[in-house]
Amino acid sequence: MSKPFDQEDLDSINSLRMLAVDATRQANSGHPGICLGLAPAAHVLWSRHLKHRPDQPAWIDRDRFVLSAGHGSMLLYGLLFLNGYGLNLEDLKNFRQWGSATPGHPEHGHTAGVETTTGPLGQGLATSVGMALAEKHLSARYNKPGHELIHHRTWVFCSDGDLMEGVSHEAGSLAGHLKLGKLKVLWDNNHVSIDGSTNLAFTEDVAKRFEAYGWRTLRVENGNDLDALDQAYTQAAADDSRPVLIACHTTIGYGSPLAGTEKVHGAALSPENVTKTKEYFHWPLTPTFYVPDGALRRGRETAEKGKSAQAAWEKVRSAYAAAFPKEWAELDQSLHRRWADGLESKIPTFPADPKGLATRQASGKAINAFVQTIPAILGGSADLAESNNTTLEKLGDFEPETPTGRNIHYGVREMGMAAAMNGMALHGGVLPFGGTFLMFVDYLKPSLRLAHLMGLQVVFVFTHDSIGAGEDGPTHQPVETLASLRSIPGARVWRPADANETAWAWLAALQRVDGPTCLVLSRQALPTLDRTQFPAASNTLKGAYVLSDRPGARVVLLGTGSEVDLCLKSQALLDAEGIPSRVISAPSFEAFLHQDPDYRESVLPSSLKARVIVEAASPYGLHRWAGPWGEMVVMDRFGASAPGPVLFHNLGFTPEHVVEAAKRSLDRAAKG
Repeated sequence: MSKPFDQEDLDSINSLRMLAVDATRQANSGHPGICLGLAPAAHVLWSRHLKHRPDQPAWIDRDRFVLSAGHGSMLLYGLLFLNGYGLNLEDLKNFRQWGSATPGHPEHGHTAGVETTTGPLGQGLATSVGMALAEKHLSARYNKPGHELIHHRTWVFCSDGDLMEGVSHEAGSLAGHLKLGKLKVLWDNNHVSIDGSTNLAFTEDVAKRFEAYGWRTLRVENGNDLDALDQAYTQAAADDSRPVLIACHTTIGYGSPLAGTEKVHGAALSPENVTKTKEYFHWPLTPTFYVPDGALRRGRETAEKGKSAQAAWEKVRSAYAAAFPKEWAELDQSLHRRWADGLESKIPTFPADPKGLATRQASGKAINAFVQTIPAILGGSADLAESNNTTLEKLGDFEPETPTGRNIHYGVREMGMAAAMNGMALHGGVLPFGGTFLMFVDYLKPSLRLAHLMGLQVVFVFTHDSIGAGEDGPTHQPVETLASLRSIPGARVWRPADANETAWAWLAALQRVDGPTCLVLSRQALPTLDRTQFPAASNTLKGAYVLSDRPGARVVLLGTGSEVDLCLKSQALLDAEGIPSRVISAPSFEAFLHQDPDYRESVLPSSLKARVIVEAASPYGLHRWAGPWGEMVVMDRFGASAPGPVLFHNLGFTPEHVVEAAKRSLDRAAKG
């Protein structure tokens, strides 16, 4: 039976509340209401149930805590402060200020102890599914009888708003199907959102919804009842056969004059209401940011428990490494992401072939070549594995009873897939990839954006990349999507021209450990270039390179993906007219921009003012490469339904059209 709660527990809870009140008041910004209501649930979890070691926040077997309702960030910062994660009172006083360790929403990599960046509602919950998935996979693969190396839980606090978001349905359904039993979610059921009562728009029976997904549900009728919270967490942890949702009834802004109303959600309390709130809790009015010694002692006790738990795990790890050296070496390699060395020797090569193959097919072959060397690779598709060519051959399916499988079937859940990939990368020990059609990027864009914001190594395989999707029509022809991907800070987008460029683009993705990679691949077959006649495909890593050059070149033809072959055919027509040209393959503009200026100038000289940019996509963002005298053969309209070759011809992607554009550019450059 748990020990009784005491004054130090109450001091800890009220410290969390008042730190949030003072920080939001000082910033004149923030969300105090959730902190006032959820502080008891947070304290009971962190002090009695969460396995964590504050001075080693990256310990692999720690429990993960995800505050999906990221607007309540001051609750998390208060927990990190009290439990010794390195935050101090000055950090809390600088809440939401320039350069502080306490930004408005939690940011992974910015503040120790923040497991994932949250704020866009639903994302934290969906990301936690990936964390629990990674734990289930790694524990099934590596744990041995008597040597339980991976055994931890993912605890999530989510709000009403999180559960309204569509991604929560994708995540909840997937987690229930996969029986991710170490996923434990507390729903802050306070019945209030920004517009007022949740009854305005949210009246479903949430518990029944999650039960239908295959979750177990529990209830805490009063979020201030510490014993009930303790019992609920104990019950949740006692059964890891399926995920758990705890419906916890709280009062937003508890103890303040605005309690229970939307007015305490997203604005600091007024000075008068700060005083009344502190009086309600019998809290000193001065100094601000007051923390009783008892609260600090309780936090340090929790930290000591974490040290003991981690020390016990170290004994298990040592025994495991001695008994299973091969397995430990493999897992250790994955945990430390030491998989980039020697990969060049594993790159598949493809012989010259005028008919060639689709780059999506080449991607599938590359994945299956690299997976033999990298045991951490774990991936799947949003119900398009055969079309995306994402199946890992002979490595089984990740299903509830076969979690060692390395093929994940996400179903038609693009954003849920992307968020889960983020969670897997954050968890560590796996290298996630996932596929869908390029057209469906907008379904997963919020998760893709967060992957960039957090600098996570995840690989997105986007196929059916252009009007080459053909008969499926304009609904499946993503003419505007490449520009959208390239606009994201930190983007690395690869659109390879043939099978060999595709294999090297995969190498680039595996070598990039500080951010995500987007591979943009064709549905249709593309000729495989003869590398005895053209430069080596290893030049792909430079982002852009001279593929074919004529002495005294007067005009540049720059293409990406399927349009590179079009540039080569256009060069042949220009040759016949006595116009020397240079063809550049540019699989990744971002990688090209990371090359030194001398190399960039050697590929795309400023003296070569006549240029034609050829890409079956929106021209947005391509003008920088065309320059003031350049021309573009691009898509400035939606596509149509017809066979791919017909579309390319009718929409102007022909050698003759490119030659005409080259002549116009030459005329403009001469006049300029």
